[in-house]
Amino acid sequence: PKTDIVFLKVHKSASSTVMNILFRFGETHNLTFAFPKGGGFQLYYPHHFLAKFVQGFSPLSPRRFNILCHHMRFLQPEVQKVVPSSAVYFSILRNPVQLMESSFVYYKGASAFSHVRSLEEFLSQPWRYYDPASGDRHYARNLMTFDFGFNPDGDVSPERVQLMLKAIEASFDFLLISEYFDESMVLLKEMLCWDLDSVVSFPLNSRDSSTKSPLPDSVVEKLKAWNRLDWEIYTHFNRTFWERLDRLIGRERLRREVRALRQRQAELARACLQGTGSVGPKDIKDSSLRPLQHGGARILGYNLKQGLPRELERTCRRLVTPELQYSSLLYKRQFPPPPP
Repeated sequence: PKTDIVFLKVHKSASSTVMNILFRFGETHNLTFAFPKGGGFQLYYPHHFLAKFVQGFSPLSPRRFNILCHHMRFLQPEVQKVVPSSAVYFSILRNPVQLMESSFVYYKGASAFSHVRSLEEFLSQPWRYYDPASGDRHYARNLMTFDFGFNPDGDVSPERVQLMLKAIEASFDFLLISEYFDESMVLLKEMLCWDLDSVVSFPLNSRDSSTKSPLPDSVVEKLKAWNRLDWEIYTHFNRTFWERLDRLIGRERLRREVRALRQRQAELARACLQGTGSVGPKDIKDSSLRPLQHGGARILGYNLKQGLPRELERTCRRLVTPELQYSSLLYKRQFPPPPP
């Protein structure tokens, strides 16, 4: 199994669920994480990543960490200073139309969105609300492009787009697609030589469907045009994702593996969870399992069954622990506070 991993955690793309998978694997195999300095939750995002943002990194000692997976803006020469040269690099993408709809609800406080009532209103004259000089502009345009380290207001000529796609291909071993999450997990398992239970998950940091609304076609077209660089990244890597699956696994085996994964998840859900699945924030009984609520979104969580056997309780709890709580727990384990 591969144990040296760089995961670029792209915003609003099921990346918290992937992060939970990496946290669990790292914890089980006693691996080290490249944590943000001081135990924060982001590597000084939205600045480009620097090695010195990592707790315990020193240019004088060549200490390397196994897993780098917290939010960052990608900059490979700096990333290479904190992980072994053998590290596998991957990320996950989401259709930019849904990504921006999610961003709009989640980052409603961002300067570009704060003065509009709806995404339609923003897209009717985006330049009226969007300021390329503002520090939080990336939430409102080409968010994936920005997270990969490129300029979200960059040139969209075919030549520039090709250069960007080539640069991503040169840095990353593979990219997953959040719309095909189960298929992505099968590919992840294959690429990392992991077993089935290592890639099982419950959806984390997902929002209640009451805040989701379908977008009219006219808005969808405007969204694609406004997020043209993201659209180019997504369509290109969605194609190569399926090409890679066909080459490595084939559709027949893929169907079998997806079925096995879903069965295992259903089995764990029956064993672990009260009720049928996720619940609203007010209905989460254990406050340590309540995810951070952000913007206009209602982020769902889970209730565990009571009285589970100890080993199963531990497995179940890890599956549903929100990202911030899990990150803090692992940080304290890796950097124990000095005794009083």
